[in-house]
Amino acid sequence: MCIRLLPIAAAFLLVAAGSIDAKTAANATSPPIARWSVDGTGGWDYLTFDESAQRLFVTRSDRVVVLDAGTGKPLGEVRPTDGVHGVALAPNLNRGYASNGKGNSVSVFDLKTLTMLKTIPIEGRNPDAIMFDAQTGHVFTFNGHSKDATVIDAKTDAVIATIALSGKPEFAVSDGVGHVYVNIADRSELSEIDTHFNKVIATWPLTGCEEPSGLALDAVHHRLFSVCQNGQLAVTDARSGRHVANVPIGQGPDAAGFDAQTQQVFSSNGEDGTLTVIHEDTPDRYTVSTTLPTQKSARTLAIDLASHRLFLAAAAFEPAPPQAVGQPRVRPAMQPDSFAILVVTPGK
Repeated sequence: MCIRLLPIAAAFLLVAAGSIDAKTAANATSPPIARWSVDGTGGWDYLTFDESAQRLFVTRSDRVVVLDAGTGKPLGEVRPTDGVHGVALAPNLNRGYASNGKGNSVSVFDLKTLTMLKTIPIEGRNPDAIMFDAQTGHVFTFNGHSKDATVIDAKTDAVIATIALSGKPEFAVSDGVGHVYVNIADRSELSEIDTHFNKVIATWPLTGCEEPSGLALDAVHHRLFSVCQNGQLAVTDARSGRHVANVPIGQGPDAAGFDAQTQQVFSSNGEDGTLTVIHEDTPDRYTVSTTLPTQKSARTLAIDLASHRLFLAAAAFEPAPPQAVGQPRVRPAMQPDSFAILVVTPGK
């Protein structure tokens, strides 16, 4: 997942006018929103919604926090997970899988009890995005440092393949019929993987897109939505790789979502603290419906498609320390007790 240094996130929620600029505030419509405080230290990355059990999985550095998706009440934790980035769920197998970026491993846990079952070491370095492909029963991790994907047979927990990629992978989605799509961040590309043969069968350029990160799919109309660091969302035909459209979004996006019932595409923009809501008018035409204020740092999201709620993670940060000449920037410290899940109902 693409993590960028962000300005101070000192203001919370919609009442914090300082968290968005005046133009955005003037054009934004305030949606119903809730805020769940989540205890504990550590950063975060992907959020995963468990539709079958109505739970939200929140990755927090060395553990995965599990919340009741109706109330925000903590239900338990999965630990240890060394530098966890994401969680994949296989409800039919009663298994969950966590990608451990620092540990170069995948944790396997019981989906009902959250008990850790085993840790699978992989050769891929810095496993980041992770997903379960129900048709093949395979778990895919997308490894940022080694620029490849690891394939695990979920029935045996054995690593069965390593797929070389053209560059650094970011988020990935499955169409459920034998194809996985993944953004290639450092090359502004999108690759298609055949999940039966575990190989790349196509790689397409993302026109007008720099450093794609989050990815979503309209499976009915075969449209892929890549959010890009230059404030654009790139739309691609999943069958041919044809560039369909570019749509303006906010700054610092790191996740995308699609709600098939409302025909809405979402981009969570952590740098400016907004959520871009785009309507799919037709498969080839898109209109920005609104830009909603959220909170700076709210860059990842998950969707409950039944209730049309969005979950976003955010926190407030201390001022960034001075940057020494010739040295990389130091990430500012998170303010204690500021981490929260924002629950947004954007409307139809």
